[in-house]
Amino acid sequence: MTKKLLFIVLLSVIFGMQAVAQYRKILPSDVLPFQVTAKQTVYQGKDALALEMAGEAVGDNTLAILKGIDFHNGIIEATISGQPGAKAGPTARGFVGIAFRAALDAAKMEVFYLRPTNGRANDQVRRNHSSQYISIPGFPWEKLRKETPEKYEAYVDIVPAEWIKIKIVVQNETASLYVNGSSQPTLIVNDLKQGKDMRGSIGLWIGPGTLGHFTDVKVTKLD
Repeated sequence: MTKKLLFIVLLSVIFGMQAVAQYRKILPSDVLPFQVTAKQTVYQGKDALALEMAGEAVGDNTLAILKGIDFHNGIIEATISGQPGAKAGPTARGFVGIAFRAALDAAKMEVFYLRPTNGRANDQVRRNHSSQYISIPGFPWEKLRKETPEKYEAYVDIVPAEWIKIKIVVQNETASLYVNGSSQPTLIVNDLKQGKDMRGSIGLWIGPGTLGHFTDVKVTKLD
């Protein structure tokens, strides 16, 4: 047994790590859509779930929630892609991400998301807004950026319409976002706004004007 494998086994014993869900192929029947449409497709060689807005959305509760998951602390891994849709306006950024501890009625959740068209923009300010944390209800990006500039968003090198691997590590009031296999997090949040005790499901999240694709979702519980 290698040292790395031994370490993983020890973590599993000590912290009770348990893979509770793994979706190599996500079907529309696996999710509860809120203000989005979900369609099974093949995208860039992978079986995927495609999401688009169902119409004019109200708020940021725009996601497809995975059924049968009760998540508090743990690790979420996924491969995602976002790009402006065919009818998107000029401010569309291909917003795509993952919600966690999501209530089944979509009334509460924490969210990490990416703005892929910002990743290689010529405007440095836009680059600085490539990744984002928001919390529902009460903490949209506009409020967080105005009241605590730079605290809840960061730069990451990403491009639209390409697959992006992400990992989210959640422990009580802290969550960290890792992108494309980096050993260091892109974004760290030490004060999750809905509180350390909240639990719920995992959601596949998109923002306005986005065509999003999702595949290879894995959820591992740590408690």
